[in-house]
Amino acid sequence: MIVRVSEARVRPERFEAFHELIVAAVRDFPARNPGLVDHEVLVAPPRSLLYVSRWRSEEDLVAYAGENWRDEPVVLPGEEEYLLGPLELRHFTVAPLD
Repeated sequence: MIVRVSEARVRPERFEAFHELIVAAVRDFPARNPGLVDHEVLVAPPRSLLYVSRWRSEEDLVAYAGENWRDEPVVLPGEEEYLLGPLELRHFTVAPLD
């Protein structure tokens, strides 16, 4: 499993509007992306919003985000007008606790 974290630093005056935009955009992602195991939006108003998604495999991530999935975030049209800077993208694999 690969955990993908996209962090947006949001203009404080646009935070609520951006939050609504993201939730509306990702709501149907599981139906459109069979390799998406789980996802959630985490908020820390007034400036930080994380989109966390958990993917079954690298192949599933390639199908969603393209060949450059490790380095290039998926960006919605017009998203930049809400942000203080580019999205920060990180990936993690699950490490067993035993």
